[in-house]
Amino acid sequence: MAFSHFKKLFQGLTRTREGLAATLQSVLGSKAVDEDAIEELEASLLQADLGPALASEVIGRVRERARKDGLDGEGLRGAVREALRAAFPPAGGPPAVGAGPRVSLVVGVNGGGKTTTVAKLAARERLAGRSVILVAADTFRAAAIDQLATWAGRAGVELVKQREGADPSAVVFDALRAARQRKIDTVLVDTAGRLHTKSNLMAELGKMSRVAAREVPGAPHDVLLVVDATTGQNGLSQAQEFTRAAGITGVVLTKLDGTAKGGVALAIHRQLGVPIRYVGVGEGLDDLLDFDPDAYVDGLVGSAETA
Repeated sequence: MAFSHFKKLFQGLTRTREGLAATLQSVLGSKAVDEDAIEELEASLLQADLGPALASEVIGRVRERARKDGLDGEGLRGAVREALRAAFPPAGGPPAVGAGPRVSLVVGVNGGGKTTTVAKLAARERLAGRSVILVAADTFRAAAIDQLATWAGRAGVELVKQREGADPSAVVFDALRAARQRKIDTVLVDTAGRLHTKSNLMAELGKMSRVAAREVPGAPHDVLLVVDATTGQNGLSQAQEFTRAAGITGVVLTKLDGTAKGGVALAIHRQLGVPIRYVGVGEGLDDLLDFDPDAYVDGLVGSAETA
């Protein structure tokens, strides 16, 4: 992973790391890690929003290491890093795509950074040399269409839209027909985050998925759930609802740079059983990073120099 990528992720986790670093710093130089230090560490993990079950699991691993190896203060950071990393299985890549464009639905509640994430994904695709169409399928708010149009201009990609109040699935249909005819590589669909009722929202997502599947074999190839890291465990409950209804294939964790609850990434991964694919650490088009578990854990725990 490029150093600049690691640095951005590391900086984005600064607020979360400060709490853990204070705990680690308090026992550095100790001859032995005692139960008081372990309980203090558990409190820090809870403040970072790992959630009770996962924090308990991590502490259990650290406690076992301390019992077996007699950890001193210097060894505690390594034990914590090892226990956190064990919570992530090997990362898998995005689903394979057959003929036609790669179609991705981007879902999540309003205000979580969904539309800006679509734009950042488009910028990444453009940088990789792929052609892109954005789809304004959040037709329930004129502001959402206008916002995506602004971002499409910044990213230098085409936007397919209709009037406010149009059928979102019809917008998706038009975009996919155009993408197939013009051999576009990537179609990114910005969906609504809120309708009059939750059941309407989930039904609309299902309808868009069916329309996509009729137009492009295997579509949607990705359903990316955008979760605002600053919401912590509340974001997790929202994520569970979308996962049940929309067949989520990956998570985009946004606003990681604005929270001390960066540990929620671990909780989300554990509870949803889907990979975290990207993390947002700023407002720029280049501030969407591939999620790397090793860099993430290093960003949480730090090093002897950063603690």
